[in-house]
Amino acid sequence: MTISTQPGTGEPWAVAPADVGSAEALELLRAYYTDVADRWYRLHLGRDSTAEEIETGLAGSPSDDLAPPTGIFLLGRYAGRADACAGLRLRDAATAELTRVYVRPERRGTRGGAHLLAAADEAARALGVERIVLDTRLDLVEARALYTRHGYRETPAHSDGPYAEVWYGKELAPQHPDGARADR
Repeated sequence: MTISTQPGTGEPWAVAPADVGSAEALELLRAYYTDVADRWYRLHLGRDSTAEEIETGLAGSPSDDLAPPTGIFLLGRYAGRADACAGLRLRDAATAELTRVYVRPERRGTRGGAHLLAAADEAARALGVERIVLDTRLDLVEARALYTRHGYRETPAHSDGPYAEVWYGKELAPQHPDGARADR
């Protein structure tokens, strides 16, 4: 499954499933974690995170469930380079949780987030779920704007993690037997 939200337009983004344990995936997950941790530490402690804090955080929040049969990890490539990622984990038979959504800072504004979310929708449908949920922090305003632009709506809390401050959900349009989405 390779997803391009605008086939034939020459867009440089391609998104496809990847091994969450691969070197590229681990590099992007570390970059993701450093990005969100630094933002939290700057906001609350006036400093960046330390290497030890990043390693402790990564160890305490593993991503190994972002692989079949419990989930999927998506790698976004910009002109062939791994520059973005997102993961889905199954919460139950009808619901997947979107997590680890990240686009390298130098690629932000190039529609990488839109491509990731389109691929996540397709992957979630392939997993047989009807909805995607996520939680995030209030200070991650760019991510929150991305989610609402792509059909996510605020919901009541569905998780209680230490950094969960706002919750979103999205109902997926069912697939027709010919593979077309009902919302097109």
